[in-house]
Amino acid sequence: MPLEQGDVAAVFEKHFQRAPRWVVRAPGRVNLIGEHTDYNDGFVLPLAIDRAIWIALEPWEDGCVAVHSADFEQAGEFSLEQFEHAQAGWLEYLKGVAWSLRDAGYALAGWRGVVKGDVPRGAGLSSSAALEVATARAFAVVAGWDWEPVKMAKLGQRAENRWVGVNCGIMDQLISATGRAGHAVLIDCRSLELSPVPFPRGIAVAILDTATRRGLVDSEYNERRACCEAAAKAFGVRALRDVDLARFHRDAALLDEVTQRRARHVISENERTLAAAEAMRCGDAPTLGRLMNESHRSLDDDYQVSSSALNAMVESARAHPACYGARMTGAGFGGCAVALLDAASADDFARRVAADYQAKTGHAPAVYVCQATDGADLVSGVPVADD
Repeated sequence: MPLEQGDVAAVFEKHFQRAPRWVVRAPGRVNLIGEHTDYNDGFVLPLAIDRAIWIALEPWEDGCVAVHSADFEQAGEFSLEQFEHAQAGWLEYLKGVAWSLRDAGYALAGWRGVVKGDVPRGAGLSSSAALEVATARAFAVVAGWDWEPVKMAKLGQRAENRWVGVNCGIMDQLISATGRAGHAVLIDCRSLELSPVPFPRGIAVAILDTATRRGLVDSEYNERRACCEAAAKAFGVRALRDVDLARFHRDAALLDEVTQRRARHVISENERTLAAAEAMRCGDAPTLGRLMNESHRSLDDDYQVSSSALNAMVESARAHPACYGARMTGAGFGGCAVALLDAASADDFARRVAADYQAKTGHAPAVYVCQATDGADLVSGVPVADD
């Protein structure tokens, strides 16, 4: 079962011998389609899921943040007066957000709290973005300034890019901050225009965790991004979002073979994502499923970020009669797949797909049906400015 407000509040009370002043949350996400398009100014179609990072907190001495991670059973502390890089770890994400907020002119106030989450780490469900957005939400409630979801998402992305050192796009933080219950959100990653798209009736989304992991900072993610930038430069455009398939086929000879394949994925994925949003609006689950299948094929063949475990999971999902389509989701090299299915068969789907995948690979997967939820919010307590 997903975590609830009381779970993190209970840990806070055990740790500090009193109830927290506030509880905030920020959800993870799963992306239906639109993979590796966000940092190419393209289109993505994610939803905020009912797994989140929660922070229970109270004011503390100004100039300091002290946090206990219930998931790692570790404590950390840092000064708000002078930010210094330390060894890589979960605390650097909080510190990076504080640095990004202060650099943008936000007044910061000290707090202490407990962090607890149920977004699987390293699974491609954006546990790091959820932590960043939840941290920004905590700073907002302590200091009493207005919560501006899009601006906070951009500052969270900046923290991950410039403090943590991962060249992620804007999608993860943006959907964590702005998700809408019962909807996926079509995001234009250039304009940041958000277009909620309702789920068709009777359709469920299953997250299929392969139980394999990758280290994003050490993966080939940054290499793929550099390849896309080189392709855009060769085409003479700002980003690959500005190239359609007709232009690509006409001028592909400008690129070496590897760069051609990377560019072809991004350009075709943008077209698939727009078509998928339209299929959702029309309630056309078979078309949406077909587009998801095509997306996985492109990610495996052209972008080369799938893995044997992800391919096995996708095959197991597609073999179930209730499945409309399935694909890897997230940066790749491990983590999760996502499937679209008939909601009436969700329990049978989860059992049979898990068993089939484990028989193929020897890995014990986690398969769960998720709900689309709202983005980051203050769950309990009253902001300082309203006291």
